[in-house]
Amino acid sequence: MPLYEFKEALDESASLDSTWIKGTDPCHKETKWKGVECNAENVINLYLMNNGLAGDIAIDSLANLKGLRVVSLENNSFSGPLPEFNRLTKLKSLFLAHNEFSGEIPSDFFSKMGSLKKIELARNNFSGRIPDSLGKLENLMVLFLEQNEFSGPIPSLAQKSLEKIDLSNNKLQGEIPPAMSRFGAKPFDGNPDLCGTVLSKECKADEESENEAPAEDNINETKESESGSGPGPGPGSGSGAKWVILSVVVALLVVTIAFKGKRKEDDFQMLGKDNLDETVQVHIPSSMKKRNLSSRKGIDSMNLSRKGSQKGGKKGDLIVINEEKGVFGLPDLMKAAAEVLGSGGLGSAYKAVMANGFSVVVKRLRDVNKVSRETFDTEVRKLGTMRHQNILTPLAYHYRKEEKLLVSEFVAKGSLLYLLHGDRGISHAELNWSTRLKIIQGVAQGMGYLHNEFAQYELPHGNLKSSNILISSNYDPLLNDYAFYPLINNTQSVQQLFAYKTPEAVLYQQVSPKSDVFCLGIVILEIVTGKFPSQYLNNQKGGTDVVQWIKTAISKNKVSELIDPEIANVSNSLEQMEKLLYIGADCTESDQEKRIVMREAIKRIEEIKV
Repeated sequence: MPLYEFKEALDESASLDSTWIKGTDPCHKETKWKGVECNAENVINLYLMNNGLAGDIAIDSLANLKGLRVVSLENNSFSGPLPEFNRLTKLKSLFLAHNEFSGEIPSDFFSKMGSLKKIELARNNFSGRIPDSLGKLENLMVLFLEQNEFSGPIPSLAQKSLEKIDLSNNKLQGEIPPAMSRFGAKPFDGNPDLCGTVLSKECKADEESENEAPAEDNINETKESESGSGPGPGPGSGSGAKWVILSVVVALLVVTIAFKGKRKEDDFQMLGKDNLDETVQVHIPSSMKKRNLSSRKGIDSMNLSRKGSQKGGKKGDLIVINEEKGVFGLPDLMKAAAEVLGSGGLGSAYKAVMANGFSVVVKRLRDVNKVSRETFDTEVRKLGTMRHQNILTPLAYHYRKEEKLLVSEFVAKGSLLYLLHGDRGISHAELNWSTRLKIIQGVAQGMGYLHNEFAQYELPHGNLKSSNILISSNYDPLLNDYAFYPLINNTQSVQQLFAYKTPEAVLYQQVSPKSDVFCLGIVILEIVTGKFPSQYLNNQKGGTDVVQWIKTAISKNKVSELIDPEIANVSNSLEQMEKLLYIGADCTESDQEKRIVMREAIKRIEEIKV
C-alpha cells in the first residue's frame, strides 16, 4: 500500500492514525482516509496541510500513485532539501508552503513537470537562484515563492498562462524582466536590490549586468531601494518624496510589531517580528511621535486638494456618506493633528484629531482596482448606509485617480487583538467570561447583518479577524474593514484579506461566504482560549495553531483544557465555554462541504448563556 508506506516513513504522523489504518481502503466511503481524495479507485489528491507532519517524504510511494495530481503538505514541519517531487511528472499542483525546507533547488528541477499549474513554496528557507526551469512550464498559473532566501536575478517568467506570482521578501537582485512588469510592484516587495521600470527605480549599468553574473559576485552590491515601501502616488505627484519618507518611518515602526496603547512594554516580542500579515495598530513611542509624526504631517503628506465642499461631489472633495457624527471637509482634516496608527495589507491608517476634538481614522486604501469614480462612489456609499450596533460605518471618502481615502470614527479602546494579547491593564482585566461572550455574540450578529446586506457578494466581510474588531467603551464589538472585496478582487491586495488564509483559498484560490465562517471560527477560538492564532502570521511560526489544537483536543476528549485560565474559574459556565469551542471547531472545518453555514453558526452562538 503506497500511501501507508508514505505514512510509515514519517517521524510525526499521529494526526493520521485514526483513519490511515493498514489494510483498509483509503478511497472507500466507509474507510476513507483523512486528506485523501479519489477518482473511482485511484488516489488523485493528497491534502495533508496543518497536520503536524515531519520526517522523510517517501517519494517512491507517491510515485506509485499513477493518478496523483495534487500534493498539499502546507503548514507542517518538514525540513531539509526539497524532495524529488520532480519524479511525479503528472502533478498539477504542488503546495509546500509554511514548512522548513531549505537549500538550493537545482536549475532544471521542474523541467519534466510540464503539467504543473500551481506551485507554492512560500515561507520556507530555500536559498540560491530561482530555478530557470520554472520559466519553461507552459501551463503554470500560480507561483508563490515569497519569504524565502532566494538570491540572484529573476529568471524570465514570460508564459502567458501565469496569472499570480509573489517573489516578495527574498534577496533577489538586478533588473526585473520587462515581461514581468504586468504583475505590478507588489510581488517584488522586500527585495531592496531589485530595480526596473515597474519599481520606478532605474537600473545602473552594473545592476543591469547582474543577470549575467554569478550570484556570489553580487552579494556586496547591495543598493538602497529608492522606491519606498508605501504605495504612494507615482512619479510626478507632489507628495511622492514626502510619502517615501513617511513610508520609511512606518516600516521602521512595523519591524518591532507592537500594538497601540499607552504602556511601558511596547515591544510585545511574543509575536516575533516580520511575521504578522497585517499590522493594524502599531504602538508609537511618544518620543518618536514628537520627533516625526506629530502635527499634521501624516495627512498633509498626502498632498490632498484643500478645497472640498463637505457634501459635494467635485473632484478633490471629501464626500460625507454618513452625517451621524457631523459634517466636515478636507480643510478640517488639514488642520488636524495626525499620527500614524499602522500599515496593513489594505493600506495605511492615520488618527486625526480635528479642532472640535472629534477623532477620526483616515485609511489610505492601497492597490484598489482601477474603478471609475462612479463605481467607487456606489460601493463606498453602500458602506455608508450600514446601521447596526456591531458595525463601524464609514463617515466619508476621498477619491482621486491616484489617491483613495476612507474616513471612520476613531475607537479609543482599540482592537480586540490588542485587548487580548497586548493590553495588561484594566481593559484586559475586564475581559471576563460574560464580556467575552458578549463580544462573540456581537461579532456573530454583525456578521449576520453583513451576510444579509451583502448576500450577493462572494465575501460579505472577507477580512474578519481580531485586529479588525474594534471594542467600544461598553465592550460592544464593531466590525471594520468589511466588504472591500469588490474593490480589490483584481489586485494583489486581495491576497491580504484573511479569507485568503482559509484552506479553500490556499489550495484552490476559491472563496465564498463560508470563508467568512472559517474566519469567525478563528475569532471564537482566539477569544475562548486566549491564545494568539498562528493563522494571523505569514509563516505561522509562532502563536498557536488553534484549528489543529481544537481538533486534537476533541479527539482526546480534552476540550476543557483549552479554555483560557483567566475565565476557566467560572465553574458553572465551563459547559457553555466548551460549546463555543465546538462551534469554533465546526466553523473551521477544512472541508467546505462539512463546514457549517453562517446562519447555523449564529443560531448556535446565540444559544450560549452566561
